[in-house]
Amino acid sequence: MEFIDCTLEAHADAILDIFNEAIVSSTALYDYQPRPRESMGAWFKTKQANQFPVIGAVDEQGALLGFASYGTFRAWPAYKYSVEHSVYVHKDHRGKGLGLLLMERLIAAARQQQKHVMVGGIDMANEGSIALHEKLGFMHSGTIKQAGFKFGRWLDLGLYQLVLETPTWPVEG
Repeated sequence: MEFIDCTLEAHADAILDIFNEAIVSSTALYDYQPRPRESMGAWFKTKQANQFPVIGAVDEQGALLGFASYGTFRAWPAYKYSVEHSVYVHKDHRGKGLGLLLMERLIAAARQQQKHVMVGGIDMANEGSIALHEKLGFMHSGTIKQAGFKFGRWLDLGLYQLVLETPTWPVEG
C-alpha cells in the first residue's frame, strides 16, 4: 500500500464510487442521492483553490482503497485555522486500520498547514468512526439532536474536534 495525493484525472471516479456507496448504504453522508460524475470537478477545484489535501491510499495496482481530506469549517475569516475533515474507506477494505493511517496523515497535513482545530461531523450511530476519532485524541464537543433525516429516522450529528498545537504565530485578518 502507498499513500498519494489524489487528482481529478486519476481518482475522481474511485472517490465518487466510495462517496456514492456511503450515500446509499449508510449515514456517513447525509445525502439522499448518489452524486453525479460532474460534481467531482468542482469538488477537486475547491480543494486545489484552498490548498486542501486529498490523501489517498492505493494498492500495488493503483486502486484507491480510501481517502481523507478536509475543507472549510465555516466561511468567516476568524475560522481560518479550523477545518472540517472526512475520511472514507472502500467497503471492501474497512476494519483493517486504513482509516487510522489516513487520518494520521491528514492530521500531519493540518499541522504542516498551520491549522489549529480539526472538526469531524459524525452520525452518532457510527460507532466505528467515533472509536477511530477518539483513538486519535478527538474529543466529543457536542451533539446536534435530530440534525438530519434519512432512512426513515432522525439522525443525531456528533461534533468531534482535535485541537492542534499549531499555528506557531496566529494572526487576525
